Amino acid sequence: MPLLADTPAEKMTAPYPRRWWALLVLCLSLLIVVMANTSLIVAAPDMTKDLGLTSSDLQWVVDGYTVPYAALMLVLGAIGDKYSRRGALILGLLIFAGGSVMGGMVDETTLVITARAIMGIGAAVVMPATLSLLVAIFPRAERAKAITAWSATSGLAIAAGPLAAGWLLEDHAWGSTFLINVPIAVLGVVGALLLVPPSKAERMGAIDYVGGLLSIVSIGSLVYAAIEGPHFGWGAGPIAAAVVAGVGLLAFVAWELRHPNPMLDVRKFRERPFSGSMLAVLFFFFGTFGSIYYSTQFLQFVLDYSALETGVRLLPLAGAVFAGAAVTGRLAPKLGVKLVVGTGMALGTVGVLLLTRIESGSTYTDFLAPLLLLGFAIGLSLSPATDTIMGSFPESELGVGGGANDTALELGGALGIAVLGSLLATSYKDKLTDLVGGHLPATAMDTAQDSVGGGLAVAEQVAKTPDGGARQAQALIDAVHESFAHAIAQTSLVGAVIMAAGTMIVIAVLPGRKATGKPGDDEPTAEAGRAEESVEPVESVESAGSAQR
Repeated sequence: MPLLADTPAEKMTAPYPRRWWALLVLCLSLLIVVMANTSLIVAAPDMTKDLGLTSSDLQWVVDGYTVPYAALMLVLGAIGDKYSRRGALILGLLIFAGGSVMGGMVDETTLVITARAIMGIGAAVVMPATLSLLVAIFPRAERAKAITAWSATSGLAIAAGPLAAGWLLEDHAWGSTFLINVPIAVLGVVGALLLVPPSKAERMGAIDYVGGLLSIVSIGSLVYAAIEGPHFGWGAGPIAAAVVAGVGLLAFVAWELRHPNPMLDVRKFRERPFSGSMLAVLFFFFGTFGSIYYSTQFLQFVLDYSALETGVRLLPLAGAVFAGAAVTGRLAPKLGVKLVVGTGMALGTVGVLLLTRIESGSTYTDFLAPLLLLGFAIGLSLSPATDTIMGSFPESELGVGGGANDTALELGGALGIAVLGSLLATSYKDKLTDLVGGHLPATAMDTAQDSVGGGLAVAEQVAKTPDGGARQAQALIDAVHESFAHAIAQTSLVGAVIMAAGTMIVIAVLPGRKATGKPGDDEPTAEAGRAEESVEPVESVESAGSAQR
């Protein structure tokens, strides 16, 4: 066997012998692009102090990554299909590494946001490439198992990001949380050359660049409006972005319906397995990312855990993800996508609902059950939903399929953090005003109302003033803690209601097992399997399970 993996996956007449090692490379690549978002949760306090970030600055340090990441995945997935999926993976990792180097070395807010945007572009190349390569490499009988591992990696990154960042921040500056990506990305590039075979669509027509541009404008404008509007007010910018997103979406649909070779065949949304699974990913990550976002803030700012201590306390979430992934691998083929995904979403809803019990005297124990439920729900739901989405696309559109799945995931997470984060900020501000309004100077009150971190910083200053002292400072700290706990409880109630509604919608849209399941047979060769995929959609997770049995 040659040192470099140079035989295209499409030319292989038998399953690729090193496919499980290739899966390790794909999961490693996925891990760092998801961790780039979650690690920032615990690095944010240090960055805020060092760079003097305002609330708006911090929001865009986070979302400078999210906007290009969500907007570009569909188009870049199609380009990878056309020219080279492995080449796209390698190029994306190099762009991601370049942005990480820049982010770790600059010390100006604008440059940090720029670096995060470059990383987001790299991630938008990497993420759909990992899924399309996975489906191209693995025979149908093993595909559900491989996608389960891929999905578990996404969940693992939610906990691994804060843990890795917390460990680095014990002895290093926040820039280290960027630079740690570089050796991992280089390892991914080397692993891709050695273990991941080349792959591209063999019968793909010309790329629909007009449809691609419309998708970028629509998704980018929607994410921008969702971030800016709730947090900073619906001024001219967010309203204009929302209008552009709406008009762009209508134009995209009209164009795709008429184009002979569309970027994304929007008629797929008539297929209940596809549309139901897309909604499941969107709603699920709306609630999950939003709740984890403010739960980690409580652990750091109210319970006073360090970055590393916060990361360690998120480990049960990772363990629950793997437990859920192990269960779904056995249950999904037997029970069907609808029951497994619906159950997972219901468990996730309960996890968010449990956060309504949070109060100022709550401890880590009060967060343990929600974290376990959310982690288990991720492991249980994501794999069958992703497998169904990818199964809706022929071999020539695997990158587009991966882009569609990942866009739903990232869009749901971005909307969750933006919408629930806005509700959190408003509830916190109103409660703090009720508790201490009129007892602080206007400037100090504005700072305290901006965020829980701002409130605690004001309390430190009060302790140092002659008119304040320790007693007044402690009273303000108690008020900040109570206000933030109240905000979490109120926001979690809204998040749980939205997730419950999403769960009912998904259950209504997804068809039952009899409507989607088909008996599957083991494919005799990889070539024969791919020929079949070019004329009919890949089977759903139930069919893959039947083939394994």
